[in-house]
Amino acid sequence: MSDKREKCKESLKNIKVVIFDCDGVLFDSKLANIKFYNSIREHFGLPPMTKEEEDYVHTHTAYESIKFIFRNTPYEHIAQKYRTEKDYTPFIKYMKMEPGLRELLRRLKPHFGLAIATSRSNTIGPVLEYFKLKEFFDIVISALDVKNFKPHPESIYKILSFFKITEKEALYVGDSQVDCEMAKRAKVKFVAYKNKDLEADYYVEHLLEIAKLLLPSD
Repeated sequence: MSDKREKCKESLKNIKVVIFDCDGVLFDSKLANIKFYNSIREHFGLPPMTKEEEDYVHTHTAYESIKFIFRNTPYEHIAQKYRTEKDYTPFIKYMKMEPGLRELLRRLKPHFGLAIATSRSNTIGPVLEYFKLKEFFDIVISALDVKNFKPHPESIYKILSFFKITEKEALYVGDSQVDCEMAKRAKVKFVAYKNKDLEADYYVEHLLEIAKLLLPSD
């Protein structure tokens, strides 16, 4: 094993819980999100989102996303209500599970607590059920479970409290600046997934690289 990998493992030896973001880490969900929010805009007779809006909804809560993509329109309030009533299930088929995810979770499960801290709200449950991943996670914190959305660290604090651990015993895997900022505020180690532009403790391009960081046999 290289000295670099030895140092990585040494710095992570106290980790007891691995926390994952959902969109962009567990799944490539951008197409599903674009189709979902465009369908809401279409319902109100509005054109599809701009590129800026597509990027925004990929990293923010549903409430924040509707507020942003319906700004400067008279529909924001009723669009929020419509969004909560709209079934996300038909859009899940457009999501793609990230390569190596199931294998990573299978390998980590015996050794670590596993959690999700996501900006999704009522859609995270159906997504995990659809992909048969619910059994792997001990706790899932969505936007419905907190008063303060990302990048506020409330989601991570709730997970630390659930496992009765300190911030030094958790690792957070994310792909966006919002994730990076939340990890920084919570003072947990941060793994940047497929995004070398972020300020992170570790960088991975494939999920199974996380197993190499954490597991002694890898």
